[in-house]
Amino acid sequence: MRYSFIDTKQDSDFPIQNLPYGIVQPSGRSPRVAIAIGDYVLDLSVLDKAGLLNGTGAEGKNIFNASSLNPFMELGRPVWKRVRERLQDLLDQETADLRDNEELRLKAFYPQSEVQMMLPVQIGDYTDFYASKEHATNVGTMFRGKDNALMPNWKHVPIGYHGRASSIVLSGTNVRRPLGQTKPVNVDAPVFGPTAQLDFELEMGWFIGPGNQLGQPIPVDKAEDQVFGMVLVNDWSARDIQSWEYQPLGPFLAKNFATSISPWVVSLEALEPFRQTGPAQDPEPLPYLQQTENGAFNINLEVYLKPENDQEETQITKTNFNYMYWSVAQQVAHHTITGCNIRPGDMHASGTISGSERSERGSMLELTWRGTEPLVLKNGEQRTWIEDGDELIIRGYCQGDGYRIGFGEVKGTVLPALSEADILGVEKITK
Repeated sequence: MRYSFIDTKQDSDFPIQNLPYGIVQPSGRSPRVAIAIGDYVLDLSVLDKAGLLNGTGAEGKNIFNASSLNPFMELGRPVWKRVRERLQDLLDQETADLRDNEELRLKAFYPQSEVQMMLPVQIGDYTDFYASKEHATNVGTMFRGKDNALMPNWKHVPIGYHGRASSIVLSGTNVRRPLGQTKPVNVDAPVFGPTAQLDFELEMGWFIGPGNQLGQPIPVDKAEDQVFGMVLVNDWSARDIQSWEYQPLGPFLAKNFATSISPWVVSLEALEPFRQTGPAQDPEPLPYLQQTENGAFNINLEVYLKPENDQEETQITKTNFNYMYWSVAQQVAHHTITGCNIRPGDMHASGTISGSERSERGSMLELTWRGTEPLVLKNGEQRTWIEDGDELIIRGYCQGDGYRIGFGEVKGTVLPALSEADILGVEKITK
């Protein structure tokens, strides 16, 4: 097993086996590309300037001084792999280049607590899939009954829709409860107001690297060459708004107000030891979706809810990314089979990830079975949906032998909705 000269605890998310990429802004300085190692970040622009990344194919291009990972992602998998291998060598406890250069270390390393994390990618387009069979079955059962839970196309097509990239926000960003139209069952016409059914969706996301030319589909066995790395995703959802608006075109306002992502992008190379066989696909997919290598990854996922003015979190979900019926590669291949061009910085997300047990469900919709089976928190409070002041935290990691590959966390706190007077510009009347 490999060890770094930077001390990392056994349960650290960021050992030398990981080295995820992010954008950091040290105090008084501009944003730059960094990796996480233990409790520190390593500024790659300093290493590049010192000539320590020569021979990787990324040197001398000024890409590590950028305010996003996009220029680096454009370079493709061979360059990503060489940079990662070089960084692992430089951080190895047996390598002297960085370990014994105190002046360079002082310039290159910052405690994570002393830098501001930035959105890692300039996101152009966002596509959200619906790739968990258990999730789709649960939702279908609620709305159509057990015998018609899965739509006829679901086992043939990786279902997806185009989301809203402008409202993708970094972990820690507060989320305002959205307003919209809903149609309660006991009224004849829709009403306007705050969503009463605010939900989270536990997902994983991935960022596209080089992309493809318009008209040129990406073969399924080359699809992962387009995937720079993965993040945790909370695709917030307003269920009552969605149930009124979604026919016939699907989600719109119910999903466009916020999507939260974690700040560190974990490479597929770091995840490779955790690759495994995914669920059996029956019927056999059409040839363009038939993947020859294992497409699932054993990533543990946990969701916690912390009420306002309460320091104790309650774990409400524990599941795994390996439950996904459709793999990342299959989703990318399907996305481009029409010749659709995907571009550097595009984000795809898996859709809600659920397992077969109640404790493995990836949304409040499923956990409380559409609000009929409340969750009980550690402090005794109950939840059917997310309330104002609640903080949702998602964490994820792969557990190795003596180390873990962690994603950090994505969290967000819910703020109260704006009033109708606020949005209409009406002066408030106080009595």
